[in-house]
Amino acid sequence: MEKLKSVQQKIPCIFEIAVLNEPSDKRSNQPYKVLAGEKLNPKIKDLTQLNDVLATEKLDGTCVLIDEFNGKPWLWARYDRKPTKGAEKRFRRFQNQQQSCENGSEIMDRKFEWDFLKDFKDVPDHWKPASGVDVQDGHVLPDSIGHTPGWVPVDVKSRQHCWHLTSVDLQQGLAVVLRETDNNKELVIDCVSLETLLGHTAELIGTMVNGNPYGIGSKQCPVHILVIHGSIPIYNLPSITRSNIQEWFQHNDNSKLEGIVWHFPTGQLYKLHRNHLGLEWPVADLVLSKRPVSVSHNFSKYEFTEDKKTQFYSFSNIIGHRCEMLKEIHNEIIQET
Repeated sequence: MEKLKSVQQKIPCIFEIAVLNEPSDKRSNQPYKVLAGEKLNPKIKDLTQLNDVLATEKLDGTCVLIDEFNGKPWLWARYDRKPTKGAEKRFRRFQNQQQSCENGSEIMDRKFEWDFLKDFKDVPDHWKPASGVDVQDGHVLPDSIGHTPGWVPVDVKSRQHCWHLTSVDLQQGLAVVLRETDNNKELVIDCVSLETLLGHTAELIGTMVNGNPYGIGSKQCPVHILVIHGSIPIYNLPSITRSNIQEWFQHNDNSKLEGIVWHFPTGQLYKLHRNHLGLEWPVADLVLSKRPVSVSHNFSKYEFTEDKKTQFYSFSNIIGHRCEMLKEIHNEIIQET
C-alpha cells in the first residue's frame, strides 16, 4: 500500500475561510462558523500543482492511528488533550473579543497565553501528541479550539475502545480494512497485517461509530471497518474553484459524501467539508454505502475459531462473497450463521 501523508492533525480548508460570529453547525463547542471563500488557500502558491492533485473521500467516523506499542503493531484511538473548564472560559472570552475586533475592523495584536502547567486536563497513560503539532518552549500547542490532537493505545479492557477492538485482532496483528480492488472501482473487505500499516492513520466506520451514516451493519450484526486515509479516490472532479465544487456537490450523482481531501505532490493536505459550503450533513444514500463489495480470500490465511463472535470469524465464513451494496454486507454474514 502506497503511504500517503499521515493525517494526524487538523487539515486546512482548500479555500480561504470566512469566520462568522455564530455557533458552528458541526461542532457544539465552537462559537463561530467557518465557511469557504472564493479564493484558494493562500498557502497554495504554485497553481501548477493543481494538475497533479489526488482527491480522496473524507469519511465520517473516528480517526485512528496504527503504530507500535510495547514493541507490537497496535491500534491507537484519537484522544485530544482539552483545557480545564476555567481555562476554556478564558479562551472563549478571548476568542469572542478577537472576533468582535475583527468585525469592527480593529486589530487585536496579541495571542492567548496558555499556562501549560495548569490549563489542561490530565491525559491517560501513554498519551502522545499527534505529529506535526506546533511546539513552544518544549510544550505542544493546542489548536484553534483549544484542543491538542493526540493518541492513546486502545485498551483491551476498556469499554471505551470496545468498537475499535472489533476491527483488529491484536494477538495475530491483523485488521479488517475496506479498500478499493486493484483492478476496478469496486470495494473489498480485506484482512491486512497491522505491521504493513504502521504509520498510517485510518477512519473507523461502522455500526456504533458517529451515528453510522453509512448504514453498515446492525445491532444484531455490528460491523466496524478501518479505511486507510487517502485510499478511496474521487474520480472526475471538476477544476478546483468554489463554484465548480459547490455545483458538483449539489448536482453530481457521486457527490453524496462528507467531504474531499486533496493530496498535493508536496505532501500537503487540504480539505473541504460540506459544512464549508453551507450544505447539509449527514445526507441519505451515501456513495460509499451503495458501492459493491466483496470479501477477500486473505481471511483464509488465518485461524479465527477461538472466538466465533468476532468479525474475523464472520468474514472468514463468507470469503469470496460479493454484495451489491456495502450497507447490506451484514445480511451476507447473517445468512451464513
